[in-house]
Amino acid sequence: MSANTQTPAITAGDILALKGKQPIVSLTAYTTPMAQMMDAHCDFVLVGDSVGMVLHGLPSTLGVTMEMMILHGQAVARGLSRAMLVIDMPFGSYEEGPEQAFRNAARLMRETGAAAVKLEGGVEMASTIRFLVARGIPVMGHVGLTPQSINTLGGYKVQGRAEGGAQVLDGARAVAEAGAFAVVLEKVPQVLADEITAAVPIPTIGIGASAGCDGQVLVVDDMLGLFTAFKPKFVKRYGDLGVQAEAAIAEYAAEVRARLFPAAEHVFADQAPSKTSSKD
Repeated sequence: MSANTQTPAITAGDILALKGKQPIVSLTAYTTPMAQMMDAHCDFVLVGDSVGMVLHGLPSTLGVTMEMMILHGQAVARGLSRAMLVIDMPFGSYEEGPEQAFRNAARLMRETGAAAVKLEGGVEMASTIRFLVARGIPVMGHVGLTPQSINTLGGYKVQGRAEGGAQVLDGARAVAEAGAFAVVLEKVPQVLADEITAAVPIPTIGIGASAGCDGQVLVVDDMLGLFTAFKPKFVKRYGDLGVQAEAAIAEYAAEVRARLFPAAEHVFADQAPSKTSSKD
């Protein structure tokens, strides 16, 4: 075996096999440099429709288009060699029916190189998931808080409290039975997340759920402190890069206005320095 043989890319089957074993690590990514930094550390990287809010300034994920997902998916794919690439299906690209979902999922995978798609919904999406999986498209489910449904959910509220827990559990079971290889549990009570994790045979990926889930995912701009418009309770900031970036920009602006930048070491002489040196 060659010494520089690359480690094979992680597949949906590999993620499924981690159920109940080593915790699965994931983050969202939208650019090549960020994907390159994640590749060695994440099991899968999600090109999330959260890109609409954190990079494009949209008020929700509802305005995200197929073209936006493809553009950012292609960028992330260039930065990955090991981690699995999963891409969100944007609002309006799959809800109409299985055939619409297949056309758009196939396009996303074909044009980005993604290994799987993620779509939101539980029982109502089971037939669509089954249709896609039967035609060779690995699917990651998403239940609990489904951001594409905020207009019917009444905002970004915790889902599954009290009697609502049965609906979320049923949705996770339906997604698993339909053939999804994993399911995201977003913003659900910890006890419910643990119950779902024990009840379904596929990995659960928590975001505002429980440490007992089979894995975790966060929006990278949230955990790095780059997105500062608001901070969800379930986010831990592992950096404050937004504060540092703003301070750096302010310092740059001040130096430009004071004519301190560019300094002598940042400009070029009229003539290039000679490559020969005197022996004197």
